[in-house]
Amino acid sequence: MLALTHTLSPKIDDGQRTHVPRIPIDHGRAARQHEEYCSMLRRCGTEVRTLTVNRELADSVFIEDTAIVLDEMAIVASMGTEARRPELPAIAEELKKYRTVERVEPPAHIEGGDVLQVGRKLLVGVSARTNTAGVSALEAIVRRHGYTVMPISLNDCLHLKTACTALPDGRLLVNPAWIKLHSLRDFHVIPIPDDEPWAANILSIGGRVCLAAAHVQTAALLHERGYAVETIDVSEFAKAEGGITCMSILLNEMEPH
Repeated sequence: MLALTHTLSPKIDDGQRTHVPRIPIDHGRAARQHEEYCSMLRRCGTEVRTLTVNRELADSVFIEDTAIVLDEMAIVASMGTEARRPELPAIAEELKKYRTVERVEPPAHIEGGDVLQVGRKLLVGVSARTNTAGVSALEAIVRRHGYTVMPISLNDCLHLKTACTALPDGRLLVNPAWIKLHSLRDFHVIPIPDDEPWAANILSIGGRVCLAAAHVQTAALLHERGYAVETIDVSEFAKAEGGITCMSILLNEMEPH
């Protein structure tokens, strides 16, 4: 498993905000948290490659949003906010090292944070950053490889993975306030505690469940259910509406293209 990450931009304070107030970020602390994030990925058995190609772009540390990477291909996102589209060319060039690259183009909008892979199903959040045209464009690309796309409506959150992520056994960790549970009726769902609304964003990697250290109740809930849990402080990135999944693109290493 390979994880692509991106170094912290000195301009992160100027990045996009949708559902959180603008609070100053401690850059030194954020840099240390990012280093620990990369260390966590390595502890989970992942090779980490940290890019610097978009360092002057405010939101570039949130690399997940730029692409959807499957074993068969990489799909470069079209991004739902124009300010982030300059990130895409350099990420596309990097992904060409590992996959055949496809693209979704505006006015179809999609971001990687809205796409959750569970086996051969792709759950796609219809959000402020991903529109129905983006869902359709993704489906047209992936269906020839046997993937099923399931559009999911969201309430009051940035991305699907803000409200729903997959545990190592395919169960879904969900915030029911931000996603309609009936849309997930085909899955075994575990709701998060009401007073930890951001806790549904977890990263399943190497058989472990990684989540923000601030989500103590959710960590205990998952531990009690038998999951191997690892926590990490990402508090500075939370100020920028970022979470555990946002700062990496995970891909199975294949023969180079």
